[in-house]
Amino acid sequence: MKHFFAFAAFVAGVAALPQVKRAACAGNDASDRSVWCDLDINTNFYSTVPDTGVTRTYSLTIAEATAAPDGFDMPVMQVNGQIPAPPIIADWGDFVEVHLENQVELQGASIHFHGLHQKGTFQDDGVPAITQCPLAPGDNMVYRWRATQYGTSWYHSHFSMQAWNGVFGPIIINGPASANYDEDLGSIILSDWSHITADEQQAIANTNPVISQTNGLINGTNVWEGPDGTVGKRFETVFEAGKSYRIRLINSAIDSFFTFSIDSHKLKVIASDFVPIEPYETDSVMITMGQRYDIIVEANQEPGDYWMRSLPGTCSFSDNPQNIKGIVRYDSSSTADPTNSTAATQQACHDEDPALLTPIVSVDVGDATQVENLAATFYQDPENGWFKWQIGNTTMVAPWEQPSIKSAFESDFSFTEQEAVIHLPNANQWVQLVLTQAGPFNPPHPIHLHGHDFHILAQGAGTFTNDTPLNKVNPPRRDVATLLGTGYLVIAWQLDNPGIWLMHCHIGYHTFEGFGLQFVERQDEIGDLIRGDEMSQVCDNWDSFVAEHGIVQNESGI
Repeated sequence: MKHFFAFAAFVAGVAALPQVKRAACAGNDASDRSVWCDLDINTNFYSTVPDTGVTRTYSLTIAEATAAPDGFDMPVMQVNGQIPAPPIIADWGDFVEVHLENQVELQGASIHFHGLHQKGTFQDDGVPAITQCPLAPGDNMVYRWRATQYGTSWYHSHFSMQAWNGVFGPIIINGPASANYDEDLGSIILSDWSHITADEQQAIANTNPVISQTNGLINGTNVWEGPDGTVGKRFETVFEAGKSYRIRLINSAIDSFFTFSIDSHKLKVIASDFVPIEPYETDSVMITMGQRYDIIVEANQEPGDYWMRSLPGTCSFSDNPQNIKGIVRYDSSSTADPTNSTAATQQACHDEDPALLTPIVSVDVGDATQVENLAATFYQDPENGWFKWQIGNTTMVAPWEQPSIKSAFESDFSFTEQEAVIHLPNANQWVQLVLTQAGPFNPPHPIHLHGHDFHILAQGAGTFTNDTPLNKVNPPRRDVATLLGTGYLVIAWQLDNPGIWLMHCHIGYHTFEGFGLQFVERQDEIGDLIRGDEMSQVCDNWDSFVAEHGIVQNESGI
C-alpha cells in the first residue's frame, strides 16, 4: 500500500491527534484574543487540533528574474513574480495544499515550511536529499500538510542558495493570542541583501568565512545610495493613534542577527517561533536567522513619523548597517523622513533572554533515554582548500539523487557516514542533545530542528559541564535557538513524530558547508508514511535532468 495515495489517506495520516469537531472558527475579537471558538490560548496544541473541514490551496512558481528590491538591478529568484513570496494563510486546524512548479532553468527546487511539525506528513517537509529529490526544471509537485500549530512562520526553498536569492515568504496560521490587540498588520520579514547573488557569495565564502552584506530589506524593499543618488523605496506602514497592532517578525537572512525596534515605541512580545508565551515588554527584540517573534505595538506616541529599525548585530557584517530602516507614519499622507536621526547601537549576537520566554502551555521535560554530545568545528578541506563545518566528526553530505526517504523506502534505511544520521527509535521517550563549539573560528550558530519544537534546557557562553544546571520545568521551547561562540546549547524533545528530520545551522553558508545532521525517528513506523509513487516520480524526473545536463553536486545537499 506504500504506492497508494489519495487525499483521504493524507487526512488519515494526520488524524492521529484528537479532533475537536466543529466548523471553522470565525475568529476572536479585540476584546479577547485568547479565545478561539470553543478553544483558547491554554489549549494544548500538541494534543488538540480543531477540525475545520477546510483545505487551503496555493500555487507557487519559482522563476529567475531581474529585480531591484533596494533600487539596484540584479538577478534574483522570485515566487509568483515577487519578493517576498505571497503569504500562505490558514486557520489553526486547516489542511493546506501547495502546488509547486519549478521554472528555474538549470537548478532543482523545493519549498520547506519552516517550523511546521508535519505530523504524519514528513514527506512534505520540502528538503532535497532528505525528504525528496530536488524538483527538476519544468516539473511540478504538490505538498500537503495540516496546520496543527498556530502563529507565524515562513517558507523558503531548501535547494542550495535559492532562499537568499529571493525564494522566501510568510506563513500566517490564525489562532488565539496571549494578549489583546486591535489589528493584525501581518508579517514583517527582515532580510540582509547583497548586490551579488547568494551563489556568488558562497563562492567567496568557500575560502573566506567573513562575508559583508551590501544592504538589508524590510518586507523586500529598501533604499540604496547609488552613484546617481538614492534609489529604491523604504517599507512604510501606518498607525492610527490609540490603536494597538500585532506585527509578525521573521528573520529570513543568510547571515545576520537583527535587533528590531520602532523609535519611541515599546514592543510587547507574545510568541517566540510557533509558541505563545507570557507577554513581556521591551524596547527592542534580537532575532536570529529563522526565528520569529509576534509583537504588539501601541500607537501611543505623538502623531508623526518614526523609524522602524532592523540593525545587524556585532557578529553580522554589513556595508550599511544603519540603513536598514522602514517608516511608521501616523498620517498616511506624510512623505517626510522621521526627524530622529540618532544612530542605534549594534548589540552582541544572542537570543532573547530565555527567562522571558515562558510558554503559555506548560510542558515539563522528562528524563532522557538517549543523550547525544556533539561539538561543532570549522576546518579547511585539504583537497580543495574550501572551508567546511562538521558536527561530531562528520561534515554532512547528503546526495540529491538518493534522499533519505528513498533509502528508507527502497534499501531498508541504508545510509553512509557522510549522511550524518542519528537513529532515535524509542517512541515517546525523550532525547537530549548537547551542542558545543570550540576552535579558532567560532561564530554564533542559529540551530534549527525540523519536525519538532525543542525545549531549551541550558544555553550560554563558556564550557558545559555535568554541573551545568538544566531547566526542565516548562523551559523555553521553539524551533531555532543560538549556539553561542565558544558556548553551549542543550535541547531536548519528545519522540512523538515519526519521520526523518534535518537539524542544521540556519546561516546559509554553513548549511552549504556541511553544518547539519539528520534524525531518523521511530524508523519502524516511517515506511507507512511514504507515498512511494509521488517520491519516485520526482526522483525519476530529477535523474533525467541530471543525466541530460551533467549536474554535479558540490555542496552538502541540504
